[in-house]
Amino acid sequence: MGVMALGKNYEGQDCSLARALELVGERWTLLVVRDALYGVRRYGDFLAHLDIPRAVLSQRLQALVEAGVMERRPYQDSPPRDEYVLTEMGRELWAPVHLLARWGERHLSANGPHRIFDHQPCGTRLDRDGLCPACGARPPLEEIEVRPGPGADRTRQDPVSVALRRPHRMLRPLPG
Repeated sequence: MGVMALGKNYEGQDCSLARALELVGERWTLLVVRDALYGVRRYGDFLAHLDIPRAVLSQRLQALVEAGVMERRPYQDSPPRDEYVLTEMGRELWAPVHLLARWGERHLSANGPHRIFDHQPCGTRLDRDGLCPACGARPPLEEIEVRPGPGADRTRQDPVSVALRRPHRMLRPLPG
């Protein structure tokens, strides 16, 4: 008896989580979103930082653009190319991405957090739920600074990894 291939959707599931997973549940998709939250915008930077196959990256970016999570914009370069920027819908994925990463650190990582997130105006590290203990707010992304934690990989030499070794505001273009 042959092995039955898994479908790519949750047809028949009347569930918001199932619909969300159809969009962001495929391998690599949340890592693309995570990098976009960090400020990665260019195809080549996603490619280098994620070590993702080109065809898969193209497919994930296209799906995210078609769903309205990202938008594709031209940027001036030689030759001219596109960049991928999170829409408001895409920025809303910060909370679940952050919570899932913190869950992974608590249960699956022996080396501590890979990234630490601070609310810049308060100078305070966000708690595991993404709230600022000093002011009690869930800060907007533009007020959050990301910096390497004790579990960060400091051996990778791609431009994004090198840029993320320094404190950096979320959404600001990387590498820079």
